[in-house]
Amino acid sequence: MIDRNRSMPGHRGAQLDEALATVRSLSEERRRLERLGFELPIARCHEQLRYWRFVAGVLSLSADGVDR
Repeated sequence: MIDRNRSMPGHRGAQLDEALATVRSLSEERRRLERLGFELPIARCHEQLRYWRFVAGVLSLSADGVDR
């Protein structure tokens, strides 16, 4: 799974790019797990997707060019 403790880039735009890339990766992984029928890993992947979609949403609100 994705390591939530790793460092994020310093710039908001780069942070958003990282979060969106993580969402894409997790979405692909969830589709793979669904094909294989692994219920518990699918649930864990779903939790991670919710977290990273939230992170991406928050970052997209502040990605208007203003670093705070």
